[in-house]
Amino acid sequence: MSFVLRRRFSSILYELKKCTINNYPIRCKSTSFSTGRTNKNYIKAAIAGLGFSTGYTLINVTNNSESTSDNPSVINSNITTSSLPKVEVSRQIKIPGDSSCLNITLFQYTTCPFCCKVRAFLDYYGISYNIVEVNPVLRQQIKWSQYKKVPILLVQTGDEYLQLNDSSMIISSLASYLKDRRTDLKNITQSYPAIVDKKNPKKIEILNKYFIMQGSLEESELLKDKEERKWRQWADDVLVHTLSPNVYRTPKEALEAFNWFSEIGEWDKLFSIWERLLIIYVGAYAMWLIGKRLKNRHNLKDNVRESLYDECNKWINEVNKRGQFFGGTSPCLADLAVYGVLSSIEGCLAFKELLLNTKISKWYYDMKKVVCDHAGITPLH
Repeated sequence: MSFVLRRRFSSILYELKKCTINNYPIRCKSTSFSTGRTNKNYIKAAIAGLGFSTGYTLINVTNNSESTSDNPSVINSNITTSSLPKVEVSRQIKIPGDSSCLNITLFQYTTCPFCCKVRAFLDYYGISYNIVEVNPVLRQQIKWSQYKKVPILLVQTGDEYLQLNDSSMIISSLASYLKDRRTDLKNITQSYPAIVDKKNPKKIEILNKYFIMQGSLEESELLKDKEERKWRQWADDVLVHTLSPNVYRTPKEALEAFNWFSEIGEWDKLFSIWERLLIIYVGAYAMWLIGKRLKNRHNLKDNVRESLYDECNKWINEVNKRGQFFGGTSPCLADLAVYGVLSSIEGCLAFKELLLNTKISKWYYDMKKVVCDHAGITPLH
């Protein structure tokens, strides 16, 4: 790490002097951070270079539900490349019995709720895949892509690699393929065009992303799919927005969360000690402040835990009307979406208190079992 970066990191540690380091992982002894002018510069830098690119970043959470302006342009969602980017694969998930015939590489942050949704889908349906863990500071693993958020999925289609962006579009595309494997995945993705705001090209909305492309269905099945789409969208537009204010509710919880992110993401293997501590300290500080802003933006209760509990109780009440899962005797895409989102905070205090204060525990661990057991895998006949 450069001398300048080391000096900046030392300054950040000084600004956070109320936080005492005992033994690693770091625990915060203070209940507040100083917010002077010097710290504002660090916050701006953190948001620009780090905060927007960690698991619960403002940009990843808010852009998922942004609408386009009155002057949109429609573009093809199909993006192909002739070869895989020259990046190192972090992990290989090989699932025995995988008959999908798909060669998949997932670019992700381990604790990003949208990435967790995609992994939950792949694991449940027994689809093998490679993982490329993206450095949340430098993001050099996705420099090859014009799309700068995660998850990004690359799927080999013949001699090309098809790039899929947006977690819900990824899941719908793959689910459509699994229903009829005679259909080319590249043709399926043409049913999900993207609308770009001409005034702000960074605003992109993918059409039909909650729809499964398939043949005609009976009326009862259409109604069922409508409910499934409704709750998948709820997971993206409502549930996700309760996470950050809860995970980063206090400086102490924010630091504990980032230490868990470091552990589960194996940051000690991916980043230097200076980079890792920089991510933990600046990331926790930035996200604590951002969490407060998100609380106000999404009209959460003063006690943000209550908003999280309310939404999860709303979900579990709907599940109980249908059976063990929202999909009945087996999970549907709505189950996988909600499970994926909640699994992203499993190691945080907010999650532990969620289990104690709601009745979601049984459903959650039933979901975890079927996902880990690849219960949705389709045998090769």
